[in-house]
Amino acid sequence: TREALKETLDYMSSYSLYAFEEEIKQGFITIQGGHRIGIAGKTITDGHGIRSMKFISFINVRLSHQVKGCAESVLPYLYDRDMIFHTLIISPPRCGKTTLLRDIIRQVSNGSADHAGLTIGVIDERSEIGACYQGIPQNELGIRTDILDCCPKAQGMMMLIRTMSPQVIAVDEIGSREDCRAMEQAIYSGSRIIGTVHAYDMKELSRKKYLKEMLEQQMFGRIVLLEKAENGRRRFHIYDENLEKIC
Repeated sequence: TREALKETLDYMSSYSLYAFEEEIKQGFITIQGGHRIGIAGKTITDGHGIRSMKFISFINVRLSHQVKGCAESVLPYLYDRDMIFHTLIISPPRCGKTTLLRDIIRQVSNGSADHAGLTIGVIDERSEIGACYQGIPQNELGIRTDILDCCPKAQGMMMLIRTMSPQVIAVDEIGSREDCRAMEQAIYSGSRIIGTVHAYDMKELSRKKYLKEMLEQQMFGRIVLLEKAENGRRRFHIYDENLEKIC
């Protein structure tokens, strides 16, 4: 009922729905724990795009969770001696690329017996990677990780380069021309990039207009393709900068 929907939204927003105005423009609310609540209804627009939303009549709850250790099988292929290759993680929706990215960040930041820990800057535009609550990440991202929460990706990459000197920059769901240009700038500035993008396979990835240029320039030393196996479990394939499969 309308009353049940209103009560649900009030509860999820701690009775301050107006505080999520910027997120509502994008069609979701991220709550404590990194859980994303998708919303739909009547949009309010102006000359600059979507300004807000009212008559919210539909919600979709996506639960976030950590899977510590899920990157164990992938990590050995991502190291370039004591540094990380520029890495792109691709998969269809709901195949776990954000979960994999989160664990890669944690393990690379903490380091191991074989590799020293690296300083990592995370741009968490949707609060799904670190799930920060009042500035404190609810998910474990490692001891050498700095987070820009609720920050647009392109702007955040430039901010981190100027202020935090990260050895590695991690960003989720790359897509726009601005995102790709910012990644290029980060690469030229000496930081390594780990990013994710929606794509069902390598063919679809190569058709993405702005990423295509970076692929042709062989900027990514590793590309990790995630997919669901017939038994429902995830499996991965790894490609090098020439888009040749190595695992």
